[in-house]
Amino acid sequence: MHFIKKYFIFLTLILLIFSGCSSNIFRRADVKDVPINVNQRVAKNIEEGRGIRFGKGSFKGGTFDFASSNELWRASMDVLDFVPFSNASYSGGVLITEWFDGNSNKNGKRELKITVRFLTNEIRSDALDISIHERKCQNNGTGCSVNKITSKLEPEIKLAILKRAATLQKNQFSKNATEYRGKSPFKEKEGP
Repeated sequence: MHFIKKYFIFLTLILLIFSGCSSNIFRRADVKDVPINVNQRVAKNIEEGRGIRFGKGSFKGGTFDFASSNELWRASMDVLDFVPFSNASYSGGVLITEWFDGNSNKNGKRELKITVRFLTNEIRSDALDISIHERKCQNNGTGCSVNKITSKLEPEIKLAILKRAATLQKNQFSKNATEYRGKSPFKEKEGP
């Protein structure tokens, strides 16, 4: 009797698990969106950057653990190339510039530092958190104060990074599509 209870519980759990998955496994596809020919489907998926391509060791899709593949990271480096970086930690998701001249005034020296935090790898408006710190020192070099400031520069930098990242991503997709069209083993062979 004890064996039958365990068997019944086991079957009930299996049925519950598989009943929740069925809606995601078997999705209907529209013929006009998905080509009928297998080679055309594979070529379309490769051009759109989906899936994995074996050969030459190149994988498409998934997440990357190196900065050269992340368009947001490269765009941030491009936009902020006018100032050296004190910390550029891709794995930590942060980019911090050195202090740089922020227009000296009659009361003393003013320097700025820009910090870019990456909240996601996707190119979208909430992917970046940009903050600017200001350091003001008296003319004699003493009495420095550091404060976080709100400036119109923050949204301008964010917009410039997002635009550059979108351009980099678009160029990469175009490059991949051109490359795969030229070298794809799934090309249709023309008949006699």
